Amino acid sequence: MRILITGKNGQVGHELIRSLSCLGEVIATDSQTLDLSKIDELAEKVEHLAPDLIVNAAAYTAVDRAETEQELAYKINALAPQILAEVAKSRDIPLIHYSTDYVFNGSGDKAWIEDAETQPLNVYGRTKLAGELAISSVADKYLIFRTSWVYGERGANFLNTMKRLAIDKVQLSIVHDQIGTPTWSRHIADVTAQVISQSYQQADFWQKHSGIYHLSGAGRASWFDFAQQIFNLMAAQGHSVPQVHPITTRDYPTPANRPAHSLLDNTKLKQHFGLNLPDWRISLEWVMSGQN
Repeated sequence: MRILITGKNGQVGHELIRSLSCLGEVIATDSQTLDLSKIDELAEKVEHLAPDLIVNAAAYTAVDRAETEQELAYKINALAPQILAEVAKSRDIPLIHYSTDYVFNGSGDKAWIEDAETQPLNVYGRTKLAGELAISSVADKYLIFRTSWVYGERGANFLNTMKRLAIDKVQLSIVHDQIGTPTWSRHIADVTAQVISQSYQQADFWQKHSGIYHLSGAGRASWFDFAQQIFNLMAAQGHSVPQVHPITTRDYPTPANRPAHSLLDNTKLKQHFGLNLPDWRISLEWVMSGQN
């Protein structure tokens, strides 16, 4: 089996190469070898690679910059997934795609289920939702994994930002009224691998399971909680860390609005595949211990 992975240099894409390499021949691409913003040539290039499975880990993820780069974000997050879905359908192969908790408006206090009403608050969320809708309307065999607050050892993410700021900051103010769940990129990749492995063993897998699933760490946290736990673990390792102060979203305005409550309900993932992720604090400790 030839598995095409897009976005190989991203947090999830990098981990997918490791997790999927035992399942088939991995063809990992980046924006140099497969640019998702070049819509006119995308289908031909994917066809040339002749994949048996497409895993689309590439995305436009600059949430604030998307407010002014709407066309580019829409190409990568909406139009490109549609084209990948069309190629997958024409080749009769599956497509796996990753989306976001930002498709929801953040109202209420209950964890979001997959068929809850979507109402994105920003351009990034709207483009990712458009990608979901395109795939679900075109593809016959597909999985869309919505995830949240993705972090890992590499890339631009909250964990690495906090570690960098800890070097020269004595005080930090972190938003405490946005709630979600940090999710380790490696766990996203490992769940993907386990689901693909299950698909090999069930002849009617894609007919039974195609759809949208929530895939995030267990538990709940604010950005303040996430930062505090990062610094607690750093302090335990002997590092100097800043003092953290909670602030409100209103105290820290950004170009793009963020959902106040984007906790995802992962029940469907467990029901269909028997899979669930550990509490985010446990995952964070594994990442920061370096024993992973």
